Amino acid sequence: MDKISSSVVLSQAGNSALDLSIHPLPILNISEHLTRRKLQTGQEAPFIIGALIGTQTGRDIEIVNTFELVLQGDQDATYDGGPSSNAVEPKIDHDFLTTRRDQYKSVFPALEFLGWYTYAPVPSQLHADLSEQFNTYSSNPLLLILTPTSKEAQGSQLETLPILAFEPTIEIKDRKSRTVFAEISWRIQTGEAERIAVDWTARGGGGEDDLTSHLQTQRAAYKMLHDRIVLLVQYVADVLEGKAPKNHEVLRALTALVASLPASESSAFRDEFSTEYADVQLTTYLSSLTKTASILNDIVDKHILIAGRGDEAGRGPRRRGMMGGPMGSLTGME
Repeated sequence: MDKISSSVVLSQAGNSALDLSIHPLPILNISEHLTRRKLQTGQEAPFIIGALIGTQTGRDIEIVNTFELVLQGDQDATYDGGPSSNAVEPKIDHDFLTTRRDQYKSVFPALEFLGWYTYAPVPSQLHADLSEQFNTYSSNPLLLILTPTSKEAQGSQLETLPILAFEPTIEIKDRKSRTVFAEISWRIQTGEAERIAVDWTARGGGGEDDLTSHLQTQRAAYKMLHDRIVLLVQYVADVLEGKAPKNHEVLRALTALVASLPASESSAFRDEFSTEYADVQLTTYLSSLTKTASILNDIVDKHILIAGRGDEAGRGPRRRGMMGGPMGSLTGME
């Protein structure tokens, strides 16, 4: 465990008697909360805060879930404890916290408030002041911090998760008491159902049909082909500019590959392509025409049915006049 340089973190790290275990769901929730706030605010390091809930038996603590907290005032304000941050420290909306805690308690009676989480490099005086606001809900509110990672580390696989856990304690210095943090070790605790759920989330779900799987396979193949073509084009460009040495074997292989491709600009190819294109268009047109004729036939049948019912209701001279047409007029003239 690396030593953390902060005025509110004790140098004796790892001496806590707490046995802290974290389930995957809280980690996923915190990561999702941070990602969503980054997109909403456009800030690289937005301020997030939430509650940790779980179970505690003596010194054994399990964090099984989280929920977001609401601040009083501006929700998009930045609090980092530095000189450029807001002069007013964040205030927790205690009504929201109590309501949400009671809602979870009614559904999961075994879960209780254990602490809170945020996003920061290291704890600061801001976090010490915030920790005191949670003393009414827990005698020892834990602090879980998601730490920022470098861009180089984001592109590779990290050996450990960027999460730090702290236990608040009281330090007496110069006859004054203040809240400080002691770093504690933690471990991942998972069950069979959680492992299946995490694997399902990482793979994108198991409800994919054959078409989706086929399209994903084709996309991966096209992407690989595109990457190889870009690499070959870059190599040829570097050879022409003198940046790369000539490899005649590779150049001959490229020439053979290009020569084996079908000539798409020849007149015979264009004629064949135009013929197939016209056939496809004609087939589409005939299909549309057949569908239109079928719809028109249905309309005519319905019109005949309605007209027949009207004729049955109006038999007599009117019917004979309608049937006679011009002859009806001649009959009337006699």
